[in-house]
Amino acid sequence: MAEQVRRRLVPVPLARVRLEDPFWAPRMETNRRVTLPIEYEQCRKTGRIDAFRLDWKPGMPNPPHIFWDSDVAKWIEAGAYALATRRDSSLEALIDGVIDLIASAQQPDGYLNVHFTVVEPGKRWTNLRDCHELYCAGHMIEAAVAYAEATGKRKLLDVACRYADHIGSVFGRRAGQRRGYCGHEEIELALVKLARLTGERKYMDLAKYFVDERGASPHYFDVEARERGEDPSRYWAAGTESRRYEYCQAHLPVREQTEVVGHAVRAMYLYSAMADLAGEFGDAGLLAASKRLWEHLTTRRMYITGGIGPSRANEGFTRDFDLPNETAYAETCAAIGLVFWAHRMLQLEPDARYADVMERALYNGVSSGVSLDGRKFFYENPLASLGRHHRQEWFDCACCPPNIARLVASIGQYFYSTGDGAVYVHLYGQGEVELDAGGATVRLTQETLYPWDGAVRIRIDPERPARFTLALRIPSWCRGAALRVNGRAVALGRLVEKGYALLAREWREGDRVELSLPMPVERVEARPEVRADCGRVALARGPVVYCLEEVDNGRLLHDVALARGARLAAKMDPGLLGGVPVVSGKGLRRAGDGWDGLLYSVKRSRVRPARIKAVPYCVWDNREPGEMIVWLREA
Repeated sequence: MAEQVRRRLVPVPLARVRLEDPFWAPRMETNRRVTLPIEYEQCRKTGRIDAFRLDWKPGMPNPPHIFWDSDVAKWIEAGAYALATRRDSSLEALIDGVIDLIASAQQPDGYLNVHFTVVEPGKRWTNLRDCHELYCAGHMIEAAVAYAEATGKRKLLDVACRYADHIGSVFGRRAGQRRGYCGHEEIELALVKLARLTGERKYMDLAKYFVDERGASPHYFDVEARERGEDPSRYWAAGTESRRYEYCQAHLPVREQTEVVGHAVRAMYLYSAMADLAGEFGDAGLLAASKRLWEHLTTRRMYITGGIGPSRANEGFTRDFDLPNETAYAETCAAIGLVFWAHRMLQLEPDARYADVMERALYNGVSSGVSLDGRKFFYENPLASLGRHHRQEWFDCACCPPNIARLVASIGQYFYSTGDGAVYVHLYGQGEVELDAGGATVRLTQETLYPWDGAVRIRIDPERPARFTLALRIPSWCRGAALRVNGRAVALGRLVEKGYALLAREWREGDRVELSLPMPVERVEARPEVRADCGRVALARGPVVYCLEEVDNGRLLHDVALARGARLAAKMDPGLLGGVPVVSGKGLRRAGDGWDGLLYSVKRSRVRPARIKAVPYCVWDNREPGEMIVWLREA
């Protein structure tokens, strides 16, 4: 008999998790103290916040853009998560002021979008393919849910509910409704959050409608284009009838999709909603499609950093194993979206393969998206650079800065889940959490320097003796994990199920678990079909991918080769880049002399020894500008 499809786990609420680790805790503090004020000021001076005053008139400069609302909403959401872990009256007052403006901009029928209220008031809901109305609505809903959960205040939540009710009256399958869905997915997963907080099933049903309707024929984007008097075929690039819809994952009904295609961020948000809805409705078809798409992405179209989407042209996917390094797009938002999807799959099916990818993205392709000082951001995250790619203070399309701010502020909610009589530890990091298990309140305290060290000590303190399973992830990168409970060695063997060591027992105050996850420096190969990486290796230590920078290794990094079999050592440098382990070893590079006046030569170059020094990819471009490379030749 097939297993019932359901959400087996529930994440432990953010407010119950406190991190004191060397990686995330400093980033959370910088995010709260530096990044959130900077992003507020950028939203203010670019007109994004004042746009909610609705005082722009035709002929005035700086018309509100179609996606401005979403940038402000994500900033509010990030601020809400920061408040959930540390109350800050100044930040709360600042957010309350912005919420007052947003509420004042809501129309009598519940509609809320600045652009289509003051710039193109006659074009509401006429171009879902391109114009981001539902996308902006989704981010406003997510902000409202997060702020209500963090503060208990309902003003923005009431605004979001009125807007969702309006959307529900416009879209659906009843007579007089539009059969549409958004070109940029986002509202689907937001409505799930709204339904869970309010208990209103209508929002869950609306989310399911948007997912189910996607890819149906006749294609709604063509229908609405004809209603605008446009020829739909003039918009799409040359290609087959079905492929022209792949950009926004509308080429097939979602349950029939087999490959991860199109715009990477849109895809991740859609798949996140699919996972949510599979659990909420017990939908085996949605779960099967989600698992099929997951397998395709992670075995054919994902960078070693957890970055996804190699192409600038569509901000997304191309073909299997097309993973160029220097031109990698790997948008920060896409890696964040992958984290969202992985986390949701993990609640449906506690399987470490989801947590492993989530961790890989978090410590590499996501955290690279913001500078260590919290002031600059990557939109694209290449795996090689000639020295001209740097973080920026802001972007005209500013989706990434507030997106990474909300991810960093909410990182605690990705560490633990409970359900099925178990407490799951997905991520390791020093700090503590208070949760409910075995009919008791339980405090877990982690002592560790993870991700820089693989020794993890966990103290379990239930308010009274309690029987439950403590499920500890054994990362796929780790070979030779060892476990001790109250000082006694425990054979992992049969305890490990789908990548988690399941310790079922009655726990008492002061019980201790020690998990050893050896972290040697390893050389990682890509499979032969990945042409960009043939003959090359990447360096990884635990969940962290390393790179070479010009500041440590000189120019022409593409000409550096790692000596085959050379010993690689990691040593903590507390004064470098906030304190990181540095990987060093023997390399080779060609001598640069003898090339005057020549482009090619039959004379073999002299090869000389060279020491290599590698730093975590997530902290590159925080020093002097210069070249960077992840994949190294072996010689």
